[in-house]
Amino acid sequence: MFITWLTPSHFVMLGLLLGFAITHSGLASLRPWAEKKIGARLYRILFALVSLPLAVVLIIYFFNHRYEGFQMWQVQGIPGIRSLVWLLSAISFLFLYPATFNLLEIAAIQKPQVHLFETGIIRITRHPQMVGQVIWCIAHTLWLGTSFTFVTSVGLVLHHLFGVWHGDRRMASRYGEAFASLKARTSIIPFLAILQGHQTLKLSEFLRLSYLGVGVFILLLWWSHPLLIQATGNVNL
Repeated sequence: MFITWLTPSHFVMLGLLLGFAITHSGLASLRPWAEKKIGARLYRILFALVSLPLAVVLIIYFFNHRYEGFQMWQVQGIPGIRSLVWLLSAISFLFLYPATFNLLEIAAIQKPQVHLFETGIIRITRHPQMVGQVIWCIAHTLWLGTSFTFVTSVGLVLHHLFGVWHGDRRMASRYGEAFASLKARTSIIPFLAILQGHQTLKLSEFLRLSYLGVGVFILLLWWSHPLLIQATGNVNL
């Protein structure tokens, strides 16, 4: 019997996520070789020119098809859920964008480097972007409750879990014993290393302009969210 709620958009999104994952992780794997051939700045620019358009397509496609598929639950009318979703989303961005600490490197104004950090949010989790993505997926899947959103979230989480393994592998190859030592003092699961006594949370390390920038970004996103959805709705994807 044909499952009417299983729309083609489910499979298109999975295909887009797979393509993005292969491209993003593949380019990351090529970084040591590419930087030797073309330099760190040009590599960063090429990485952005390939990754950003794919990410934009993913975001637009998600916005345009988020309510498709089977409605697994409907909680939008329950008091407090909207506030909870926005709170979780705000927390997710605090984890998702630790790379804003090095904006000049991201823009290739300064020479992009691979850093071995053990401060700030890294004390909470060694892979903040994965944690942020999981929180974002939980928030949006809770709010929307559709099978399309669920499939998207599963794909995103699987990609980031692969990124955890892939990232640790690349760091171990680059830094050897130094990374092995850092790995022993940090954790993937948030706060686990702190609870185990391997790490100490220092709140003073969070007093940075970067976090203020993320906070401003969250407020702007909250204000512009309806406009963003309206704008993406005008793109036929």
